[in-house]
Amino acid sequence: MTTRILFVCLGNICRSPSAEGVTRALAGDRDVRFDSAGTSGWHVGEPPYGPMRTSASRRGYDLDPLRARQFEREDFAAFDLIIAMDDQNLADIEALRPAGDKTPVHLFTDFAPDRGASEVPDPYYTRDFDGTLDLVEDCARGLLKSFD
Repeated sequence: MTTRILFVCLGNICRSPSAEGVTRALAGDRDVRFDSAGTSGWHVGEPPYGPMRTSASRRGYDLDPLRARQFEREDFAAFDLIIAMDDQNLADIEALRPAGDKTPVHLFTDFAPDRGASEVPDPYYTRDFDGTLDLVEDCARGLLKSFD
């Protein structure tokens, strides 16, 4: 049975599409479907942010086909696991949770506890695209290991 995982950040142009692209690439032949969304609708329909795509591409990850979309209540029913990039994203997701819904929602950094990071910093503001990718790769490996 296919596991469906949704990654969520604020604008869906840096962290969550990177998490989607990296995790998809590292997943190999696992039966997992990935998607990403943003809690805001600022960038709906746009590709990931150029500098993020460039940094990802240097590591062999293709984010070009991805397009931003906004997180919606229906995503709780459409996915088996929802992963937030930071505490505010987590709170925004939980605010939309339908009554009685049990879909697990976690911080991405929960899957890389040795890193000591509580959230994935937003490179749109920090400008540290490679540092964000380092953390995303570690979190992705931890997430995939949790399915083994």
